[in-house]
Amino acid sequence: MNGDARLAALRDRAREWGDQFRAAAPELDRDPDAVHRYLDLPGVRHLSTYGTPREYGGRPLRVGPYAFEGTGAVEHVVVLEELARGDAGLTLAAPGPSMSGVLVDKLADPAQRAEYYTRIVGEPTWTCFALTEPGHGSDASAMETTLRPGADGRLVLSGRKRYVGNAARAQLAVVFARTGSGPLGVTAVLVDTGCAGYRAEPLDTLGLRGAQLGAVTLDDLPVEPERVLGRHLSPVRRGMWACVQVFNRLRPGVAALALGIAGAAHAYVVEQRPAARGAARDRIEELGHRIEATRSLVLRAAAEVDATGDGHLASAAKARACALAEEVTLAGCELLAPAARASHPLLDKLARDARGVEFMEGTRNIQHLNLFPGLRAGRATG
Repeated sequence: MNGDARLAALRDRAREWGDQFRAAAPELDRDPDAVHRYLDLPGVRHLSTYGTPREYGGRPLRVGPYAFEGTGAVEHVVVLEELARGDAGLTLAAPGPSMSGVLVDKLADPAQRAEYYTRIVGEPTWTCFALTEPGHGSDASAMETTLRPGADGRLVLSGRKRYVGNAARAQLAVVFARTGSGPLGVTAVLVDTGCAGYRAEPLDTLGLRGAQLGAVTLDDLPVEPERVLGRHLSPVRRGMWACVQVFNRLRPGVAALALGIAGAAHAYVVEQRPAARGAARDRIEELGHRIEATRSLVLRAAAEVDATGDGHLASAAKARACALAEEVTLAGCELLAPAARASHPLLDKLARDARGVEFMEGTRNIQHLNLFPGLRAGRATG
């Protein structure tokens, strides 16, 4: 019961923040650079240092008698769902560790962690996670970006990345590159984006415009050996192994983003059609019940990640929540009016954002492929 009360207190606080995000959503959708005008929102400030360890200046979030360190997947999904109910775009546009921080926690040595988190807590710092490549997606076997020996003992990073969130804003980037053949020939480096050789340009997108997905060009960027993440670990404990661990931990969060979008669309339809009757009312109620059921799945998946690190259930949650977000937003358009997307701009934005989360951390087909081994091994059953 105490655990339920604890998470309820966290959800209430995050919902207050989400209400503030909603007011910012239209402007950020028009102009992604408007994020700089919202850095003082409590929810954005929370995300900017979320998960920073105490030894590096991190402070737990205190809500009543409860303290939240920001290191657990369950806490993360509760916060992200409520913020995304306000605006998924601003949630993703906020500065902070985000995906790169999870990888730093997995791979960085003490000096790397100190440098990374000192910058995070010192001022609003955007980070990015550069894995996906043009034409190859996140297929490590086809990765073309290389990290090779250069002059004076330094390394040279060359290649291109695409669909990287916050790439043009980031001051710190985690970049995956190939050092050799096979799955052990992939590694990650921590890059200061102010260095010569790093160039990022925003891409035009229909949804999640606040996240400002970008294309990155790495033109013989010099890298000091001490910037290689996991260099103190064995080859099997770094590179793509670490990337898989990051995805396992973050997929419940992406599911929570999708769930927040679905919840926002459902609440909007209920507000616009309070007197719905017959088939329309039944449809609205059914979607509400499915949102609740999917929330239970997302929380269970997050708890599984916290307990074991296993990501099979997280893949199931991500696939289901993203499919539901698309269904709820499109159903909302049908329930309101034939031209609902033109006359209800908020619902139009939610429909665009719902399509966007489908492509985060692997599409539905990828999630099904991840889920299948867990089903066969009995680790992802009801």
